Formats: sequence, C-alpha cells, structure tokens
Amino acid sequence: MKIRTLALALAFSLVLPNAARADEGMWLLSLIGKNYTDMQRAGFKLTPEDVYSINRSCLKDAIVGLGNAGTPFWHFCTGEIISKQGLISTNHHCGYGKIQEHSTVEHDYLRDGFWAYTKDQELPNPGLTASILVRMEDVTSKVKEVITDEMSEADRQAAIDKVSDELSKQATEGTLYNATVKPMFNGNQFFLFVHIIYRDVRLVGAPPSSMGKFGGDTDNWSWPRHTCDFSLFRIYTAPDGTPADYSADNIPLQPKHSLPVSAGEINDGDFAMVMGFPGTTDHFLTSYGLEETMDITNKLVYEIRTVKINILREEMAADQATRIKYASKYASCSNYWKYSNEQNKALKNLNTMGVKKEVEREYMDWARAQRNPKYSRALDLIRDGYAERRTAEEAGLYLREGLLSGPELLLRAVRVGNTLEAIQDPRYDNKREQILENLRTSAANFYKDYNPETEKRVMAGLMAYVHSHMSEDYMPQFLLNAGKKNNGDFSKFVDDLFKKSVFATEASFAKFMEKPDLKKLKKDPAYIAGKETYDRYIEVNSLGSQETKDGLERGIRDFTDGILQINEKNGKLMSPDANSTIRLTYGNVMSYDPKDGVTYHYYTTMKGIIEKEGPVATEFEVPARLKELYEKKNFGRYTNRRGELPTCFITNNDITGGNSGSPVIDARGRLIGLAFDGNSEAMSGDIDFEENLQRCICLDSRYMLWVIDVYAGAKNLIEEMEIVR
Repeated sequence: MKIRTLALALAFSLVLPNAARADEGMWLLSLIGKNYTDMQRAGFKLTPEDVYSINRSCLKDAIVGLGNAGTPFWHFCTGEIISKQGLISTNHHCGYGKIQEHSTVEHDYLRDGFWAYTKDQELPNPGLTASILVRMEDVTSKVKEVITDEMSEADRQAAIDKVSDELSKQATEGTLYNATVKPMFNGNQFFLFVHIIYRDVRLVGAPPSSMGKFGGDTDNWSWPRHTCDFSLFRIYTAPDGTPADYSADNIPLQPKHSLPVSAGEINDGDFAMVMGFPGTTDHFLTSYGLEETMDITNKLVYEIRTVKINILREEMAADQATRIKYASKYASCSNYWKYSNEQNKALKNLNTMGVKKEVEREYMDWARAQRNPKYSRALDLIRDGYAERRTAEEAGLYLREGLLSGPELLLRAVRVGNTLEAIQDPRYDNKREQILENLRTSAANFYKDYNPETEKRVMAGLMAYVHSHMSEDYMPQFLLNAGKKNNGDFSKFVDDLFKKSVFATEASFAKFMEKPDLKKLKKDPAYIAGKETYDRYIEVNSLGSQETKDGLERGIRDFTDGILQINEKNGKLMSPDANSTIRLTYGNVMSYDPKDGVTYHYYTTMKGIIEKEGPVATEFEVPARLKELYEKKNFGRYTNRRGELPTCFITNNDITGGNSGSPVIDARGRLIGLAFDGNSEAMSGDIDFEENLQRCICLDSRYMLWVIDVYAGAKNLIEEMEIVR
C-alpha cells in the first residue's frame, strides 16, 4: 500500500513522483535498458533491442501514432500493425470520428458496423495520419549550450525553438522523415524524435457501436467492462513504399515489423507491456497546481459540459439523422466530462493533496541545504503564479467551455471573419479565390454534421448557464445585454440570432459566400457574439504580470530539477511526464480490491454482455447476431481453457489519454489486447500514481479476433494476420 505519511528518511524514495517501480512510469524506449532487470523480474522474455533498435526491425516499428495532418506530432490515439500488409488495430472510440464521417441514414456504419471484405472496399480518410518512430536522441547538451538561468522566459524559449529547428532540419535533410524536439521533465531535458508519417490511412472494419461502445457513459472509466473497443485501418503508400496522399494507385504498407496476435491463455500475474503515445500527465504538479485542477478546471468542465451533454442526449435520442451527426461530438464531449468528475473523486479519496504537501515539505528541507536560492524560492514562485492567475483561469473556462467550444457557430463565425479580413491584404491577391474556395469546402464539412435546432438549444442553454454563474466583470457585452433584456432566458436572443445570421443554415452561408462581404459579416449577430467572446478570452488570458507568469514557469522547472537531483542521488529511476511521444510501460495482468469486501477478477467474458443487456437503443443493447452466436456457444477457436469467450482484462500498467488503442504486449512480443480505459478509483493517476488501485482496462485480442472471424465473417482479415497461441 502506498504510504501517505512518511518518515524523513523514506520520503524521497517512496513518495516523490515516478520512483522506480515495475508498474509505474512512462519510459522512453531508448533508455529501457535501465529498467531491464525490473522488466525481467516482472516476466519479460525479450531484450531491450527487441523493443528499440535503429539497426534492425523491432517492436517500435509496429507502433503507430494516429494524428491529423495539421498537427503531425500530436497523437490523439495509438494503433499497432498486425499484418504484413499494413493492417492496424486501434480502439473503436479512436476510429469513431471517421466511422461517423462515412455514415449516413442509408449506410449507418455507427449502428450496423462496417467491414471491407476486399481492399477496394476500404474507405479513405483525408487528413488522418499514421506516424512510426524511426529513432530518438537525447539532445539535452546541445540545447543547454544556448540557454542560461539569467535569460527571460521569452528569450529562453526563442533560443530553444531556434536550436530545435536546426536539430530537426539536420535530422531530416535528404530524407522523407519528420522530426521534432520535445522537452522532458518540465524543460530540464530535451529529446529529438524522428518519424515517418503516412498520409493514406483507410477504414477497414469496425463492429456496431452497440458493441464498440457497449456500456456508454455508464461503464466509462469503470470495471468490469465488456466493451468491444476496436476498429481496423490500413496504411497505404506510394508504389515505391514512400508516404503519399490518397491515390487509387497506392499499395498497402510493407512494415518493418508487425505484431503476432495471440489467441492464447491470459493468466493473473502474466507480464503485460503497453507501448504507445500517451498524451499528458502531470506527476510533478504541486499542491498549488492541484488546487487549481480540482477547484477550477475539473469542477467547471464537469458542470458546464453537463448542460451540453443533457441537451445532446435528448436531441440524439429523438432523431436518427441527428444521432449520426452528433455522435462523434457527443463522444468527445462526454469522455472528459466524466473524467473530470471521477478524477476529482479519486483525488479526494486518495488524499492526493496531502501527498503533494508532504513532498513539498521534504523538498524544502533538501532545497535549504543546497544554499542555492533558485531551489528554495521555487515553491514561492509557483504559489504566487497560481494565485495570480486563479481569476483568469475561472473566467477563461466559462468563456471557452461555455461559449467558444460549447456551441459551434460563434467560434466558426470568428474564424470565417478572421479569414475574410486577412485576405484583404494585397499579399493574398493571387491566393484569394483559392482561400474562398477552401472556406466553401470547410463549410460543407461543417454543415454535414450540423442541425440548426440542436445548435439553438445548445447555445441557449450554455449562454444561460454562463450568464448565471460567471462574474460579470469578464462577461462579453452581448451576454450582459441579452441577459438583462430577457431576464436570463436566452431562447429569444438565440431565435433572433438565427433569423439574422448568415451562419444559421448551410443555405444562408452558401448564399453569403457567393459574394462575401466583410462589412456585412461584421454586423452579423453570430460574428458579433463570437468576436466579443473571443476578445474577452484573449483579454482574460493576458491578465497578470509577465514577471509572475515567468516566475511560475521557472519555479516549476527548478522544482522538477530539484526532484531529479534528489532521486538521482538515491539511485531512483524517473520517467518524464507524457507529452505525446512514444513510451513504454510495463507490469502485470492483475486483479484488485477497489473497496472493503469487494474483489475484481482480472477478466470478463461474453456472459457479462448478456447479463448487462438492456432495451433497444440503450447503452447496453446487444445485437441479435451476438445473442444468437452466444446461445449456440459458437466461440470458434477463441475460448479460454474454461470454454468461455473472454472479452476484457485488466493490468497495472501506467496509461493515460493517447494510450487509447495501444497494444498490450506479452512477454514474448505478441499482441494480447488493446488498452482502452482506466478505472475510476484511480483517476488520480495522471497526477499521482496509486499502485494498489491503478488499472489499465484492455480489450482481449481473442474477443477482437472472434468478432472479425465469427461475428463479421471477415476471413480475408484473419488470413493476413499471424495468429499464435
């Protein structure tokens, strides 16, 4: 059990972030040799070179970061190559947006699932990218040559950006690769990552959402689970094997490595390793940052999104077309909605604030002994920085969550207005028509998944909520005026806005774009409301002195540096926080005891799906074909030794967002599952790892194979995989 009150002699070895543990830490692949003994102790049978090598094929060559063309180094999910023809598996919720984009009322792939039985049936996804790590390098010494402690934060960042660009250019010159330098340990170390990024990624298969999202919001972040959370894509290349945009002439990727897929037994205590692209963690967060996270960020995100969630649920339940249009938007909104609430519960239950304060007390004892003011003043700088920005953070969340990213029209109107204003510059004379055409194209994509009546309800509901909860000192003028005029009821204001705004419908915007007029746009009520909100948001984020903001950055960096030194002195390995770069985490398949008198088994079976079944169109709807196959016990070759069809299992791996879809790999490098969730009892894990409770919820590869083979009859896909026992 994690010790919460510590003697001085034990404090740094047991409490400080990322102390060496076999089940904690998101480790950089090139450095796992330092963890090798621990990995072997946990059951690992391969060598470090089998995981990461630049001289031969290895596991890293089968791990894919899924991203978007505009942000190539930020990966929203992970996938893994599972055939020598570039087939990749990831989570259903990772592919959900693309499945939704291809769905119509006539071809409802969200409801019915999708399967390509030949390669010419696979569906292209413009903008979706798949990144594979080529190599990584510690460039800390090269970056630190150009920075000093005396620099301002702005000058420091400018110097880092310049040398990072130079290093990235050197690493990719004469190649088809992309490279970036990423800071680690809050700017105390720097690593260069070189990727090859593929741009033709096609949808191959997905079960119905009733299976892929089985349990919905009710089961999200919970165990036991029975969710069939996978989808299949394929990477295509130019005929010469290089990355290329979509073309009918492209061919399936011939990967350096693909993972064998296991249909074998999984036992409690078996070694389990997750490789992927985790998004962000904050294990070095201080008590001051934790207070902001709990009292402002998590609290307000949950409360504001609850308004939107409730409206979307009603709208989607009432109409199939609306359900399809808003399915991906709802999923994106609801995931962090529940996460923020569950994380606050876990942080309170596990007394994470007490743990952080204990760390800080012991850190200060060390810092005073160093006789170096940069360490002893670090926590004061952090405290002052968070205190000064508290009001801005709260106001900013109301503006962002309630008005800019809650409804859709306001921010869209601002973006269109900014574009039309920019092209007035003579520099765009030769590009103006192309930019206008791009606006028309983006509008078609926007209105494809838009329902005016739904947007009206969302906008009115959120405006009313923000008006009644936000400080008037930072409220946009339109919101103040409309609230006073209508006594807090925004239905009439929104009705009037929709009658007058060119953004209200696809037809009205298309007519406006026949002869776009910036002067007319600036009188548009959606643009006015959006511009006032956006300007307020920028204003709020500029509150506070630059000196205090710089002090916060410096304080966090120096505090982290101190912890690094303490742990190095004590011989403790540390992993940097996640930042969407590829990582490895290792541990074991493991049951757990969430509370008094309760033990959770390490796996679930199809029996649980039948036991959870609810009415049609609920979160627990069970497809008729699945029930039929279950009743016949038609489980194919995918049962365990008890004759059951396993669905999911749990491990004690350290994961976070971005790890969704990551391969769960056994001791011999075989795919045994896909990571897709964490457990609510330990939602504090992104801030403070709790080894007794932290669990990674995984789809069992046998359930995935059964769905592809028996349920969907996609023998073509089964035949191209290497299935092992």
